[in-house]
Amino acid sequence: MKRIALIGSGGSGKSTLARKLGTKLDVEVYHLDALLWKPDWQPTSKEEQRKIQQEIVKKEEWIIDGNYNGTMDIRLTEADTVIFLDFNRLLCTYRALKRMIQYRNRKRPDMAEGVKERFDLNFMKWIWNYPKEIRPVVMKRLGNLPIDKTIIILKSPKEAQRFLESI
Repeated sequence: MKRIALIGSGGSGKSTLARKLGTKLDVEVYHLDALLWKPDWQPTSKEEQRKIQQEIVKKEEWIIDGNYNGTMDIRLTEADTVIFLDFNRLLCTYRALKRMIQYRNRKRPDMAEGVKERFDLNFMKWIWNYPKEIRPVVMKRLGNLPIDKTIIILKSPKEAQRFLESI
């Protein structure tokens, strides 16, 4: 595990697991939210998103956490390991709400400078609809990856903890 793409619904714990894996494996972690958002929640262009990620995946080792379906192919193609946090939507919704309250009007650790946490109804809807709308697309993508890729699907925080402890 030298090039790890970490994906999953908002609120699933991607950034937390990425930090813990990075520490354990001594591999640099890249949080896409920190790289792809500009102050006041201004997004980078798709072209810039692709360029940023193409530079990162050239490196020998990396952990990248984030979804960004429009550029996921870059990470999945170059990763040797894909970890999918496939947690239920109630847990993810709860965690996202908790995070919004905890960091309200402040920058959270995995976010870019000038991007303060806020309540976002569209984001909450995206999390709630993730199992029906996004998960099937992700599963299809994972199913189409070459057999030499390690694909790890974790279904609960306990599974994620056991995985982390097994490394």
